[in-house]
Amino acid sequence: MSFNKKIQTRKTIRLKGYDYTHAAAYFVTICTRDQACYFGDIINGEMKLSVMGRIADQCWNDILNHFSNVQLDEYRVMPNHAHGIIVITNAEGDDQPVGTRQVVSLHNEKPTRKFGPLPSKSLHTIIGSYKSAVTKLIHRKGYRFGWQSRFHDHIIRNQKELDRIRAYIHDNPAKWDLDKENPRRATEKR
Repeated sequence: MSFNKKIQTRKTIRLKGYDYTHAAAYFVTICTRDQACYFGDIINGEMKLSVMGRIADQCWNDILNHFSNVQLDEYRVMPNHAHGIIVITNAEGDDQPVGTRQVVSLHNEKPTRKFGPLPSKSLHTIIGSYKSAVTKLIHRKGYRFGWQSRFHDHIIRNQKELDRIRAYIHDNPAKWDLDKENPRRATEKR
């Protein structure tokens, strides 16, 4: 069977032409396969982590030990997803406060690469490493586990956005009944 680009190429959800190694703050959401609640449960508005949830939490914090160009901000491991703010800094060190960085103009920019390995300090590499570490550690414990193949990201453009996203992440367990990632909510709406 021959390759048909129109049928077999996934539409990218990344911002076209944007360099994801760029020093900026990114809001990231990573979901489990089929919205399975592997990581624990929300009880009285608080997240109670399972064994797999503790692994996901540990690996999130461990990102700092593997990427010298990263700072971690607010994050949460939820029953079926993890989300947080990852700040990629300049290689020389970045003294600019989070949330004050300006996103570069995207007009007339060409993508930095078309094929080949991801840059070692890109957002994609950081998230891929996180997902891989969580999966390996969970499988070593003998559990079945899987992630969705992609993740969602949002480039944080200013302090107001940063503050709003921090509050959303912090308050997420208390608002789980309304969360679009909550499979019980989806079932109840049908």
